[in-house]
Amino acid sequence: MTDTSVTSPHPVCIETWKEDAAGVRNDLEKLGDLLWACVGAGASVSFVLPFSQNDAQAFWSGQVFPAVTAGSRCLLLARSAGNIVGTVQLDIATPPNQPHRAEVRKLLVHPNTRRRGIAKSLMIALEAQAREARRSLLTLDTVTGGPAEALYLSLGYVAVGVIPGYALNVDSSVLEATSVMYKKLSSI
Repeated sequence: MTDTSVTSPHPVCIETWKEDAAGVRNDLEKLGDLLWACVGAGASVSFVLPFSQNDAQAFWSGQVFPAVTAGSRCLLLARSAGNIVGTVQLDIATPPNQPHRAEVRKLLVHPNTRRRGIAKSLMIALEAQAREARRSLLTLDTVTGGPAEALYLSLGYVAVGVIPGYALNVDSSVLEATSVMYKKLSSI
């Protein structure tokens, strides 16, 4: 069930998710709620409707947590008043000839807490994490013309092209284009 208290204007703390037995169960539910709310509000982020909270939790437990535990991905959380209100992932599982690169994955901010700088704070923290991992090039793709594209451009990402008809939108009614972007980080 989605926690409606995320609308309260409490300070937001950005942290790196660390696995511990008690925290996994609690965070799994909160992360599932966050993803479910974002998809329900129109963010396809690789998912289409119908999309259940069980589907959302399965994504975290089946794909993200194992990658974080294996050390191939970093998960950053934005917490406010005990709730997870945002998240982003840094995927460092790159081929041997790309040890300098990482991919930005699944920037999510709860619909009730958008337009408060949470996404920007998550991205700034992600870039610091990338530097710490000795990565100097970040890549990503995002829906062309969507609000995330404008955010990435404002943070210095460069759009290198658009792939038309890349993925279905959240309600499967149309194929949307995606913008491919990159950012070179200052020296590590």
